Amino acid sequence: MQKMSEVLSQSQIDALLASVVGGGSLESTVSNDTGEKYRKYDFYSPKKYTKDKLNIIKNTHENYCRLVSSRINSLLRASSQVSLVTVEEERYYEFSNALSDNDALTAINASLKTKETGGMVFVHITTPLMLSMIDRMLGGKGEEPQNVTSQYSYTDIELLLYENITKYLVGVMKDAWSNYLEIDFEIDKVETSHGIMQEIGMDEIVVIVVIEVIINNVAGKINICIPSTMLTNIFGILESKKSPNARASGGTEDDISRDIFESIKESDLDVSAKIGDATVMLQDIYDLKQGDVIDLNRAQGSFVDIFVEDTIWFHGKLGVHNKNLAVRISEINNN
Repeated sequence: MQKMSEVLSQSQIDALLASVVGGGSLESTVSNDTGEKYRKYDFYSPKKYTKDKLNIIKNTHENYCRLVSSRINSLLRASSQVSLVTVEEERYYEFSNALSDNDALTAINASLKTKETGGMVFVHITTPLMLSMIDRMLGGKGEEPQNVTSQYSYTDIELLLYENITKYLVGVMKDAWSNYLEIDFEIDKVETSHGIMQEIGMDEIVVIVVIEVIINNVAGKINICIPSTMLTNIFGILESKKSPNARASGGTEDDISRDIFESIKESDLDVSAKIGDATVMLQDIYDLKQGDVIDLNRAQGSFVDIFVEDTIWFHGKLGVHNKNLAVRISEINNN
């Protein structure tokens, strides 16, 4: 029994009343309702990537969805809807276990321009969606295939068409990443026995991107698996670059402005002071002689304009410093 000193939640009170009316066990009823729900944390699989880093992947693949939709529309002459579903960090075995034994998995080489080695990316397209696209390429209506089970095996011709279609989808990955960095993607192989692949360990951390594709009335998914080795290279480059992309991966605008200033502060600039203006006829210039006075159309003691290159930055007062003509800055020009 619960002690009287303990405070029960409303849900626990309701459960006690229901148990009494129904003749059930009070102890088991109370223990099953803690009043609050908590998400279990898996210490075996700690989260490696921050929300900001996952947002980079999310933004990239939202852009990828738009490019894929355009590519499918032109390739299959069919209207398609492509949308990003989730971006999740998992272990590779969770991704692998979700595939059936005969599913085709495309291994893609990703080459980073600023590094000698890049990494691998794996793409899986659900069987009904792929068969629908193959049917459409062969002149059919692209209707959803009937009686297709998880044990369906692609024929050799279907595998060739599978790779051909995947090339079109992989071809736009480079453009999707172009806002952050330059990566070249090239298909290495299409594997139907993914269980024996040695390119990645089962316990390696990966990020899974799930994309939903709807073509006419056929719906399916494109699953993209990005291993941590590839992501480590990508985020390492982004964090080292002094550009707006660095801000997306955790840098602040103040840090970037300070870095820019540090790189240009040794530049030479022309600074000049303008006392005034006068319009004089050429004949007057020709007749000028020592001792003549030119009216500059400015009141005595007025500000002098101080130029940095061709822009007025300050206003100042004319004077003398160490027996040299000088200008003291009085105010900043806000115009």
